[in-house]
Amino acid sequence: MAESPQARPGDGRAAIADELRRLEESAMYSAQMQFETAKHWRSVHLMMGIPTSLLAAVAGTTALVESTGRIAAGILALVSAGISAIMTTVNAPQRMTHATTCANAYLEVQTAARQTRTVDLPGLPAGEARAMLAELTARRDEQNRAADPPSRRAYRRAQANIGRGGQTYAVDRAGTTTEPSPTPP
Repeated sequence: MAESPQARPGDGRAAIADELRRLEESAMYSAQMQFETAKHWRSVHLMMGIPTSLLAAVAGTTALVESTGRIAAGILALVSAGISAIMTTVNAPQRMTHATTCANAYLEVQTAARQTRTVDLPGLPAGEARAMLAELTARRDEQNRAADPPSRRAYRRAQANIGRGGQTYAVDRAGTTTEPSPTPP
């Protein structure tokens, strides 16, 4: 992240920049945890949905092909129905969508905080800067209320992703230049 803007004596600009940086970091971790949660629910949906479909297909085929396989077909159909009931109760697709929506909302807060800190803050009057910080904090707090709590696994995976640079832009990496690639003739 870029350096804090020059603090003007008594206007709290450095403190606002620090708070914006904290807001960025909080939103970054929250977004990554929600993305990890979305991945989890997608996996749950696939791990339950594929076997359910296959069991239902095998049960139907067994019932139609073999007259002696009625018991096996019935058992397979019951197992398939049981897994379907669990899938309906767990509602993994809706949970995945909710986690993805929350993650993207956190990314919006993160981006807005970074842009406010690095682009807008140096030229803003202190009162306006404070108001922008309050608005971004309110957005983050609203998102915190809407998001489901992440699991420990999502927390650990988010930390690992961020530690590997998963939220670092090339322009922010030390010693990296980001010149546009030449356009072909």
